[in-house]
Amino acid sequence: MKALVYHGPNQKSWEEVPDPTIKDPTDVIVKVETTTICGTDLHILKGDVPAVTEGRTLGHEGVGTVTEVGSAVSTVAPGDRVIISCISACGSCEYCHQGLYAHCLADEGASGIGWIFGHLIDGTQAEFVRVPFGDNSLYKIPAGVSDEAAVMLSDILPTGFEIGVRYGDVQPGDIVAVVGAGPVGLAAMMTSGLYGASRVIALDLDANRRELAREFGATDSVDSGAPDWVEQVLAMTDGLGVDVAIEAVGVPTTFDACTRIVRPGGSIANVGVHGKPVQLNLQDLWIKDLAITMGLVSTSTTPMLLKLVAQHKLAAEKFATHHFGFDQFLEAYDTFADAANSKALKVIIKR
Repeated sequence: MKALVYHGPNQKSWEEVPDPTIKDPTDVIVKVETTTICGTDLHILKGDVPAVTEGRTLGHEGVGTVTEVGSAVSTVAPGDRVIISCISACGSCEYCHQGLYAHCLADEGASGIGWIFGHLIDGTQAEFVRVPFGDNSLYKIPAGVSDEAAVMLSDILPTGFEIGVRYGDVQPGDIVAVVGAGPVGLAAMMTSGLYGASRVIALDLDANRRELAREFGATDSVDSGAPDWVEQVLAMTDGLGVDVAIEAVGVPTTFDACTRIVRPGGSIANVGVHGKPVQLNLQDLWIKDLAITMGLVSTSTTPMLLKLVAQHKLAAEKFATHHFGFDQFLEAYDTFADAANSKALKVIIKR
């Protein structure tokens, strides 16, 4: 089969690799029909994730058809159309019993991290993929849900909802600011309405992203590069600040922005993946009674979100802006990496 293989910083290729096979009784082999690219894949290609070694097949999102199952698998069968979750979960360890699948203790390498696709084992940017713990790491797709919608449930929708909205403790009537209108930030905007946010303010440097944000649930938008951006946000909140500030970029500047616009007693939910240390000015923040949360998605809400997508309550397919074939993988990466010019949100790569 063919797969997108990492060969060290800034090096990748679409090449022939061995077909995956069943290794453990809980394994499932999935024929990948649709996949996509994540910002984390770009971090890997820059060399920011040393655990990813040369020769690794990238990718942790996908939709496909089950072709083979291990002897212990009971919930899926060959022919089933499934979502491949970005998090693998054994379902029986201490953390899985808590619903904290992100820290599954049984995953390969005993890493205590549920994100293993395209990280510690070969991933989903391939014609076939081996899925460990298939009973707990695959979700059957209801009739009527498109591949474009379903693949957004692999990662970005549960990430924006769980780490942004739920960790941020959004309550009915809250004013929420999302700093960063990329795919995960837009997912947080889209799902903040599930908990009754009265106002959702999108902050971004890019005018196109700010305009798109209104289609994903934002009620207002602010150019975070404007000299008076803080004053603009405060003016929307009676001068008090937002109830919840969601950081969805992963750089020190955007985290600091959240601390400047959240009101006393509010919450900051960090969703972005940071590659550098962030200064936390506790000497100023302690007196504001803030809650600061962060985390790796567990995908425990995927079944609930899938129901909402199936009933057309969440238009997940709107994230898909560009389409490619498997033989255009390198072009898809170029388009996604140049999102400022290509205006790409999520690129769809189909068999």
